[in-house]
Amino acid sequence: MTTSSTTMRAVVRCATAEATRALGSRMAGVARPGDRIALVGPLGAGKTELAKGFAVGLGVMETLDSPSFTLMAEYRGRLPLFHLDLYRLAGVAEAFESGLLDEREADGVTLVEWGDRLTADVDPDRLEVRITVGADDARTIEVVAATPDQARLVAAAAGAG
Repeated sequence: MTTSSTTMRAVVRCATAEATRALGSRMAGVARPGDRIALVGPLGAGKTELAKGFAVGLGVMETLDSPSFTLMAEYRGRLPLFHLDLYRLAGVAEAFESGLLDEREADGVTLVEWGDRLTADVDPDRLEVRITVGADDARTIEVVAATPDQARLVAAAAGAG
């Protein structure tokens, strides 16, 4: 885990989909109501794999699938899980018009695939999970906190939580 005076972050290398899911599961173990997590990365980077692991870590019994065509799926576990996919949206205004962001999410955890489509000024307190794919298909996953409270999620991602 790397820290600085203004940002807390962890950088984790995941060589397999299983490792990516395990990372999500570790983070879910310390999740709290109101957590908002933006999953950012190119198509096929592993955003949904991380979300699947997160769901397992919350005790969700259903299989989590990418909500690309439904835009948002809700799951019940230790905390409610709101899984959004903004891939098909044109921008922030469309997310609000579609009712994807509402007060119910304060009672659970919100995972937003393609979270970069909601700019940081619209969702400033989100944790960002940035996924890049290397030449060997391994993922480098950077978890960046926006608030001091999110240090628990960063530590869990680093394997220290």
